[in-house]
Amino acid sequence: MDILFVLGGLIGLVLGGELLVRGALALAQRRCISPLVIGLTIVGFGTSTPELVTSVQAAWIGAPDIALGNVIGSNIANILLILGIVAVIAPVVIDRGSFLRDGSVLLGASLLCLAVVLAGEVSRMAGLICLVGLGGYLTYTFRAEQSSGDAPTGALPLPEVHPSTMMALLWLLGGLAVTLLSARFLVIGAVQLAELAGLSEAVIGLTIVAVGTSMPELVTSVIAARRGQSDIALGNVVGSNIFNILGVLGVTAAIQPVAVAHQIATLDIWVMLAATVALVGYAMRGGRVTRGQGAVFVMAYVGYVAALILIGAGGG
Repeated sequence: MDILFVLGGLIGLVLGGELLVRGALALAQRRCISPLVIGLTIVGFGTSTPELVTSVQAAWIGAPDIALGNVIGSNIANILLILGIVAVIAPVVIDRGSFLRDGSVLLGASLLCLAVVLAGEVSRMAGLICLVGLGGYLTYTFRAEQSSGDAPTGALPLPEVHPSTMMALLWLLGGLAVTLLSARFLVIGAVQLAELAGLSEAVIGLTIVAVGTSMPELVTSVIAARRGQSDIALGNVVGSNIFNILGVLGVTAAIQPVAVAHQIATLDIWVMLAATVALVGYAMRGGRVTRGQGAVFVMAYVGYVAALILIGAGGG
């Protein structure tokens, strides 16, 4: 039953996130909202909705390790697994100029996350600081992109959808309801599964929950890579990681302070930081992530997950 809860929750998150994004896009287009605003807000936030809802509910029911592990684990999976797979499919060419801004924000957010984790608790004040940082980043990005006239980094191609306003609202509300319910099932099943398997909640949050909530990013990034739009895949990963730290962790901590597990402070946060530094280093030095580097990313992720399972089993 616990496995069914987890699987059902993961499938529901993917479907709910898809409905949510489709409904929001359709409604925005019906209301004549510019593609710039859609790309910066609705699409970017929509693909991270599973992480947000899952982490908030996990913290609310007293599973802080899953809440924090979901954020850090998703960021690790986004870079090592998702971007690695994308680079294996098609090398990721990076525009250094545009990446300099977003990559710097990602690195800064990661360092902020490191400082908060080492403090031992993600307090409400830390959450509010993250949210202020997110607001500043969005404001600056919007103004910069508006003045240049370019599409925002990570914006997805807008689908040609023309549903009625009522249908768009139904998609939006239905997607939100499915996402909320699925996140509840996922968290409850993950907590019980961790106890039965003898693994810590942190390990479950860093692996099953993190990868599950990253499914929207994985699907959209792989599709973009197969269409030869690896730059969009990179934008999705970078934007999602920024929002995971500043938005997801910020909202979660503002609602319910999150205690930090010893393992996350001694291992996982450092893996996340190392993956982020590697990405920024590749971008600034070579301007691309090659197939070979992508394969190294994927193998590093497999090794990391294997180490987590061994540590979790030993701790259990």
